Amino acid sequence: MIMFVEIPKSEIAFDIVAEAAADVAAREALLDRAMGPGRKRKSSEKLRRGRRPCEGLVFVARGAAGAVLGTVRLWDVRLGEGGPAALLLGPLAVDPSLKGAGIGSALMRHAVAEARRLGHRAILLVGDAPYYGRFGFSAEKTGGLSMPGPYERHRLLALELVPGTLDSAHGTLEATGRKLKAGGRREKLAA
Repeated sequence: MIMFVEIPKSEIAFDIVAEAAADVAAREALLDRAMGPGRKRKSSEKLRRGRRPCEGLVFVARGAAGAVLGTVRLWDVRLGEGGPAALLLGPLAVDPSLKGAGIGSALMRHAVAEARRLGHRAILLVGDAPYYGRFGFSAEKTGGLSMPGPYERHRLLALELVPGTLDSAHGTLEATGRKLKAGGRREKLAA
C-alpha cells in the first residue's frame, strides 16, 4: 500500500540560487501558471522587452529535487530622462501550489539584499502595497514617476536603498539595461 503524506508548506526545502540557462523553460512555465496568459501585456513588460535583466540579479528558488519553485528578476531603468539609475523588480512569482510557503518572501529579501550589496540605489515595482510594504516598498516617493503604458498609479512602489535617491525623481521610467542580441526567442529567454 502506498501512502501519500502531505508536507506542510512551512517545511518545504528550497535554496535561492542564480538562475541558470537550464532554468529558462521551467521559469517560463511557472510564470504562465502563476500570472496567466496576460502577463506579457503589462506595462512592466514594456520596460523588459528586448533587454537582459540586471547582471547578478536573476534568481530562482530551487526545491530539494531541483525543480524551480519561484523566480525573481531585476532590470536596469532610469527614472525619467536624465534621471538617476534604479532597478525595476519583476516578475516575482511562486508556483501557485506553494503560495504561503515563504518562497516569495525569501526571494524578495534575497533580491533586495543583493541589489544593496551590488551598490544599487533604488528599486521600483508595480504591485500590491500590503504585500510589498513589509519589505519597505511604498508609493510615498513615486508621485512624480510614471510607467510607459497603462498601470494603476497607486501600485507603483519604490524602496530607496540609498536615502534621498528618489527625492526629486520625476518622469517616465526608461529601460537602460543591456539589449538582447538579435537572434531569436531562445536567447531572449536565456537572458
